Amino acid sequence: MKHTAYIALGSNINPREEFLKSALQAMAVHEQIAISSVSSIYETEPVGYLDQSQFLNMVCKVETTLQPIDLLLELQRIERELHRTREILNGPRTIDLDILLFNDENIKLEQLCIPHPRMEDRAFVLAPLQEIAPLEQIPTLKTSVHDLFMALPERLRKGVLLWKQQKQVEEFVPFEN
Repeated sequence: MKHTAYIALGSNINPREEFLKSALQAMAVHEQIAISSVSSIYETEPVGYLDQSQFLNMVCKVETTLQPIDLLLELQRIERELHRTREILNGPRTIDLDILLFNDENIKLEQLCIPHPRMEDRAFVLAPLQEIAPLEQIPTLKTSVHDLFMALPERLRKGVLLWKQQKQVEEFVPFEN
């Protein structure tokens, strides 16, 4: 059975764009993951731990036959492959991959919460997500991604700057799935 998931990508260790591209390519070559769309790349200030470089953030939509926990494990494997370390909470990272939404599911496990916790407060997640899925409903909130983004304070929305416009998945991921 095919499932639809939205995955957030973030990087603030150089080469930031290359880490995003490498993560997308690693997902694209997985036989049970097909990337169907990608957002533009946005540059944002760090949240939480502030003594670090700015982030590049984006979101991709995937179709997968993996179950949510198996998708999480695959994303964590990709993070390890790209030398992700977890030394400082919300600290610098080569790549951060988070499942934002998985079908219309509401999952609460020790290692996985879907919809992703706090996504409704994070402009760096909602800006790229609303670009590719503005009408997608957040199951726990019963509201659209676009409405959530517009409900954020203006200062948060303005803190998410378009860094590179994306139009085609192939611009990032030259693959043959």
